[in-house]
Amino acid sequence: MYPTLVPLWKNDTELFSIARQELFSSVVGDAMDKLGLQRQYLPPSIRPLSSDMALVGRAMPVLEADVFGEPDKPFGLMLEALDDLKQDEVYVCAGGSPRYAVWGEHMSTRAMKLGAAGAVMSSYARDTHGIIAMGFPTFALGSYGQDQGPRGKVIDFRCTVEIEQAVIRPGDIILGDVDGVLVVPREAEEEVFSKSIEKARGEKLVMEALKEGLSAVEAFTKFGIM
Repeated sequence: MYPTLVPLWKNDTELFSIARQELFSSVVGDAMDKLGLQRQYLPPSIRPLSSDMALVGRAMPVLEADVFGEPDKPFGLMLEALDDLKQDEVYVCAGGSPRYAVWGEHMSTRAMKLGAAGAVMSSYARDTHGIIAMGFPTFALGSYGQDQGPRGKVIDFRCTVEIEQAVIRPGDIILGDVDGVLVVPREAEEEVFSKSIEKARGEKLVMEALKEGLSAVEAFTKFGIM
């Protein structure tokens, strides 16, 4: 489905460096739209705790479930999932109900120590001031102090999960910023990022042309980008 390309990067370190310097969620989303990948954004209610937070890394999906009363094993497999994070991975927590926080300052501290790229969840985070102070990219429905202890637990990790329309599998690339969080499927990543880099660099040319007085119609006709 996706053609073999000669990418501009040799490994994840180089790709993620380019992404941090040149890309943003809108341009990557546009590139995926053109490739027919049109269900890759997480819901817009999932926001960074601070507007300057951005992340890119490989998904480490985690599945949460509600419980009622203290479970036999507090937090289920949450601690094991946290300790299993690798360099440049993103802790992506899906499932459960949005009535408690599934991420906090201690988890952020451990994740940073392991070299993780960030955390994304379809629920809430807490210890917000601490997380923002350490600068760990965290994307959630917002801030809410109610703990998951007697309310939720992790039942699996490194498994395929779904957040509304988006399917997240282990190793897919997660990219997020103030405009949203999206999922780049592993099998399409070379074409998606090649197209995204091409579009981002083209948009810079369009911006300069608009600043010089070129009309919107003329700019789109010349560059095919707007």
